[in-house]
Amino acid sequence: MTVTRKVLNWYARLSPSRGRVTPPYSHVVQIGDPRLRKVSEPVPPESIKTEQIQTIIKKLEVVVNRYGSLGMSAPQIGVNMRIFAMQLTALEIKTTSPVIVKSHGMTVVPYTVFINPSLKIVDYRKVSHAEGCESVRGFSAEVPRYKEVEISGLGPEGEPKSEKFKDWAARIAQHELDHLDGKLYTDIMDRKTLCCNCWEEVNLSQGKLAIPFTPE
Repeated sequence: MTVTRKVLNWYARLSPSRGRVTPPYSHVVQIGDPRLRKVSEPVPPESIKTEQIQTIIKKLEVVVNRYGSLGMSAPQIGVNMRIFAMQLTALEIKTTSPVIVKSHGMTVVPYTVFINPSLKIVDYRKVSHAEGCESVRGFSAEVPRYKEVEISGLGPEGEPKSEKFKDWAARIAQHELDHLDGKLYTDIMDRKTLCCNCWEEVNLSQGKLAIPFTPE
């Protein structure tokens, strides 16, 4: 407990402008925040075009782009509603090793928003790859996911939509849908593979390294 308090005090000194903020946040909440463990509430279809819901949808896009994320759920910005966004840009694929792109089945996914999504498994085969999460920042682990799924729900204007996703895109969709059910990848990961992504830098810096919780 003493060590934890020292760490909290150290981070507090890094951000002197502390104060109350209200969701939807412009940052991503971290593991331990109780909102990540709640089952999110469905969005009433008649409220989708209201300012409240549209603000959440717009904030998701802002945070996805700010963090350069592949996906983001409403609980991750402090709102327990069944909304998530996902994308995989051509630039992200271009800057990834061709070997990884091929082995992971990475293809471009235009920015997509799902409201009240449901999942249907199309291909029951499971594939394990290293997976991270902006809410478990700085860590990753091998996680098994279904190879192909179909996500059905409503779009950002309340329109019905259904789309099939394979390989890496299917992984993104399953990861984000888990968030809406209060689940994290740490619940289903291969525990022996959990690692700090910057463990080598920790050694090189003799432990004098901090993991930032925002991109800046």
